[in-house]
Amino acid sequence: MRCPYCRNTDTRVIDSRAADDGGTIRRRRQCPECTRRFTTAEAIALSVVKRSGASEPFSRDKVISGVRKACQGRPVSEDALAVLAQRVEDIVRGGGSAEVASQEVGLAILGPLRELDEVAYLRFASVYRSFDTLEDFEAEIALLRAEAEPLGEEPAVELSTKP
Repeated sequence: MRCPYCRNTDTRVIDSRAADDGGTIRRRRQCPECTRRFTTAEAIALSVVKRSGASEPFSRDKVISGVRKACQGRPVSEDALAVLAQRVEDIVRGGGSAEVASQEVGLAILGPLRELDEVAYLRFASVYRSFDTLEDFEAEIALLRAEAEPLGEEPAVELSTKP
């Protein structure tokens, strides 16, 4: 690291701290030549590897854009989409790898989206998981219903008084 004051190439780290929930490392440095101090910020780059093999930087905006399409016409605010994108980034970064497959990003979206809006979740899952038939939708809806039932209780059964 070069000193920004005297351009000396040898600097030493005095202190290191995580910032932005671990996404950035701030380092306090000192130049042994001019003895001046300065701070650097090192951002951890996260790349998404697409199916084609191409790699691009992770983008919360792309997550929001994709999820916004699934949420069209649903009561979901922009703030909720921003929170979802942050949660997805936290999940992906939590894997500890600098590169992540686009498939993993899609999987990371499904959980938070399901909590946010089940209809939007079904829309997103139908495209992401390539639902081909009505049975694919029915199976996913049955799974949603089964998980929505309180644990340990039998599903309610309607009794008809008419013969």
